Parts: sequence; structure tokens; C-alpha cells
Amino acid sequence: MNGSNISQRRQIALKEGSAEYMAKRKELVDIAADRFKQAGYRATTLAEIGHKAGLDRATVYYYFGSKEELFRECLRYGVEENVRKCVKIHDDISRSARDRLEGVIHQLMSAYDANYPNMYVYIQEEMNRVATEKSVWARELNDQTHQFEHIVIDLIGQCRDEGSIRKDVPVLLAANAIFGMLNWTHRWYAPGGKHTAKEVSDAFAAIYFEGMAV
Repeated sequence: MNGSNISQRRQIALKEGSAEYMAKRKELVDIAADRFKQAGYRATTLAEIGHKAGLDRATVYYYFGSKEELFRECLRYGVEENVRKCVKIHDDISRSARDRLEGVIHQLMSAYDANYPNMYVYIQEEMNRVATEKSVWARELNDQTHQFEHIVIDLIGQCRDEGSIRKDVPVLLAANAIFGMLNWTHRWYAPGGKHTAKEVSDAFAAIYFEGMAV
């Protein structure tokens, strides 16, 4: 069977969305995310992923057209849901800006935990590459990343306005402190380790807000 026929079958199966087909796709995504984390994106092969799923390489193409497509699906699960929840926190004006900013810190760490290791794969290996791509997918992912950054920057500005954090630290530096703490966890955090995601985000929030206290 040629590549065109496999592609057509894949598109039909995706459109039909049977439970069995979607479950196998999810299994491949989980295996791929784990291998990307352990061996790196470039060193991982479709044949290796398929073998762990009990499929030959040709059958893998029935579910995903390429390793790149698999990687994109790994990211989609985590990034879209995380941004949606952060937007909801940001827009809840019944809460103080400081409370919402702390909520965003907790949400991002929770997302890393819930979608481990998918989102860490992006941070560790692919963030810079995606940032320079021109594809529709890359632009969408960059837009979502920038949306999260804007949420944090805006909340820091609101915290300054309400007087809950100091104003002598530039907003962008204050935002990068948050991004640095959270994004660097890819080097040492794993679910089931010494500290839970909640403990990590509690500690980060305490360090940040005590350091930024008026």
C-alpha cells in the first residue's frame, strides 16, 4: 500500500473517530512523549515507538503521518488546556490580581505534572525550533505561548497598581523570574518524586511574593 492510500485511510479514520482508533493514537502519543523525554526528539524513531505499541512502522503511519505529527499531538494535549485555564484565572476579576497571579503559578506547575513529560519535551528540546518555524501549527503554538506570557505580564502590572508587589523591579524582569522558576523544573521535577507539584508551586509562590513584597 502506497503512502497516499495510507494517508487517505488515516484521514478517514480521524474523521470517523472510533474509540478504538483514538485510543491507539493516544497510546502512541504517550509512548512517544516518554521516548522523547528519555532519548530526545531527534534520537527517537517511529519504528521504536511502533515497536513499543506492538505495531510495525508501516502501521504507525495509519495513525500518524510523521514523528513531527506525533510530537505536535504531545504538545497539543497540554498547551491548549493550560492556556484555557490560565485565561479563566486571569479574567476572574472577583479575585485580587495577586491571588490570580498565584493561581497562574499553581496552574502552570499543575499542567506540567498532569501532562508530564509532554510539555517538558517542548521546553527542553523544541521551544527554540518551534519559535523559528513558519508553519500554521508553529504559529498557533507560539501564539498560545505568547498569550500565557501576556497573562503573567498583565497580572504583574495589576499587582503593582493594587499595591500588592513592589514597583522598583521592572515588569518584564518580574515576569521572567516566574518563567525561569517554572520552566527550569524540567531539569529536576518528575511526578511521584520527593515533592508534589502543589508543594513546588507553593514554594515558588512564597519565594516570589516574599521577594516582591512592598
